[in-house]
Amino acid sequence: MEHNIPELVAQLTLEEKAGLCSGADFWHTKTVERLGIPTLMVSDGPHGLRTQDPERDDPNHSRKAVCFPAGCSAAASFDPDLARREGAAIGREARAFGVGVVLGPAINIKRSPLCGRNFEYYSEDPVLAGELAAGYINGVQSQGVGTSIKHFAANSQEYRRMSASSDMTERTLREIYLPAFETAVKKSQPWTVMCSYNRVNDVFASENRMLLTDILRTEWNFKGFVMSDWGAVADRVKGVAAGLDLEMPGSGGVNDAKIVAAVKAGTLSEAALDKAVIRILNIVFRAADEAAAPAPELDLKGDHTIAAELAKECAVLLQNRGVLPLKKGSKVVYIGGFAKTPRYQGGGSSHINTIRVDSALEMAESHGRRVSYVEGFPADLDQREEEEFLRAVSAAAEADAAVIFAGLPESFESEGFDRSHMRLPESQNNLIARVAAVQKNTVVVLHTGSPVECPWANDVNAVLCMYLGGEGVGAAADALLWGDANPSGRLPETWPLRLEDTPCYLDFPGDGRHVEYREGVYVGYRWYDARKMPVLWPFGDGLSYTGFVYRNAQLTADEFAEGDSVRVRVSVKNVGMMPGKEVVQLYVADCTGTTGRPPKELRKFVKVKLEPGEEKQVEFTLTAQDLSYYDETLGSWYAAPGEYKILLGHSSRDIHATLSVRFSTPRRRPFVIDENTTIGELSKDDRTAGIIQQVLAQAGNALTGGNAGGSEIASSEAVAQMLDSMPLRGIVNFGGPAAAGMITPLLEILRAAIQ
Repeated sequence: MEHNIPELVAQLTLEEKAGLCSGADFWHTKTVERLGIPTLMVSDGPHGLRTQDPERDDPNHSRKAVCFPAGCSAAASFDPDLARREGAAIGREARAFGVGVVLGPAINIKRSPLCGRNFEYYSEDPVLAGELAAGYINGVQSQGVGTSIKHFAANSQEYRRMSASSDMTERTLREIYLPAFETAVKKSQPWTVMCSYNRVNDVFASENRMLLTDILRTEWNFKGFVMSDWGAVADRVKGVAAGLDLEMPGSGGVNDAKIVAAVKAGTLSEAALDKAVIRILNIVFRAADEAAAPAPELDLKGDHTIAAELAKECAVLLQNRGVLPLKKGSKVVYIGGFAKTPRYQGGGSSHINTIRVDSALEMAESHGRRVSYVEGFPADLDQREEEEFLRAVSAAAEADAAVIFAGLPESFESEGFDRSHMRLPESQNNLIARVAAVQKNTVVVLHTGSPVECPWANDVNAVLCMYLGGEGVGAAADALLWGDANPSGRLPETWPLRLEDTPCYLDFPGDGRHVEYREGVYVGYRWYDARKMPVLWPFGDGLSYTGFVYRNAQLTADEFAEGDSVRVRVSVKNVGMMPGKEVVQLYVADCTGTTGRPPKELRKFVKVKLEPGEEKQVEFTLTAQDLSYYDETLGSWYAAPGEYKILLGHSSRDIHATLSVRFSTPRRRPFVIDENTTIGELSKDDRTAGIIQQVLAQAGNALTGGNAGGSEIASSEAVAQMLDSMPLRGIVNFGGPAAAGMITPLLEILRAAIQ
């Protein structure tokens, strides 16, 4: 239906315009009945709907809905198509419930494993997070329902999240904390974006013009409206001017009145307010038009089946020394409260009122598995009872295998607070160690939203991470444990050995007012790889019940220039006896000598399904952007000319093929040459290298001879280092009076060379 929205806005009073820029209640925008402006209903997500029951006047009482794998789990699929399928199912439920916009996905970077909301977020890597977010958004919006991608931006902790400032360099912001949002906006155009609570470099996200207008709208061409997180508005008038359109859930008219007063006083232009109203109404009417079409039939049972299927794709087999899959007919004991009452979702605004939850114990019994059960420890407490421990250890000793279902109780991780440590409940660690001591075939199944320390990892046979797999997690665990499905998940985050190893250990969560992102771009695997640090399990890792080999890796060209591209091809073969899926990961390593670049960075990935003996070729296309970093001196992305390595593999630390490509570009970083420019800097630039080498040759021993300081430091390496760091003015100091006259003409020659 056609809507002349500018004409509608022209008919609105100033007070009505201001009113449309805030919520009518917790979940609805305001209407203007005289002009036929409808309301828009939003609902919490992102892994299921927390939609208020229309029969209950309570924002915390939600309708029954299906809980799909949480972000931490969906990310482990490394499969944007899976995210799209999940989004489509949620979109169908949203249509049936009359929801116009789903509040999700949540894609903030996992800076620290302690962030209380990590279960909701995708990854420590922006490429993975962005591709999954785009898939999810496309899925939801394919059903005529919008999304609100969140939380924009740099919201990677819960501690003082409503006031603390995330302080970082522009390069860090551009390379780590913004790219996932950029990918999602450019590939899927979410209907809305939700700004975060926090400040970014001392400016609240809700009034940050650089984020909300300059980057989001001007650079990325975002077309929808920006809403606040619930209660994230600091200065409403500044927010409108910066590009914040909708305040949720509203302030009972207080901030609306401030907008009216500011327009009347001339401190806020009515044109800026009109833009906000137009952007809101574009989406409001779009949602209304979509809602006018017949809604799909609500099929919660069918969606439950989908949730269980997706959970199988998301589980990560972290370790397997041969016990998995369990042999049919073997005598197995299940231990731990999570076997009977699994933890399958996180706490807070994304908590779903589910229709049913599968448990691994229930599913094993329904399939006639030869399984017994001992609680050992409860699912919701860190509680140790010696008699129960002894029962568990005794049962484990008498079984063919013991499967311990462990994880974090909801009280350990939830929206609203961060964890203070990475440990499982002590009762769980203790019992795992005791069971492993008597049963060589001990399997640990983990239900957790983020990494935990595993002091028993070397003592158990297998570890299967289910993350928070949604309400079908029990059915998925059963299928994976007994070989009815093949694990294909990969870690979307590094699992460190201990908290002290993490990149931001000294700076997280800050002093309450500021948190310094001093690790810069070295987040996750970038940090661990740069320091050559051992980890428990690396980014991208995950085992299968089959095996894969990589063959015939090749580039379509050995070099390419700015504006062109090069294709990378590799064949992958399933050499095992079971169908399986391999995630081919492509990393880029800068070998140009550019300082401050991580050893390698994920740039592409694809999940490939292969039958036993089947081989497929996968192909990636690389452009200059895939080689680039954000150069603050240029104010843009830049790839230096020179050599880059293309790494293809199974994880960040399991590379199967390495290729080399040379890149050329006419673009140059700014190079200011003066008397303090070093010989090393001049030698590394191809425009000035030849000139400075001639100068060095003419100077001969004058620069390094008797002034070298003794033969013990006058080795070729020492001389090279000394020359590398010597400023041009050093030629006078070491070359004597004869060299003094060289400086001025040399500077002129060098400056001319870089013009």
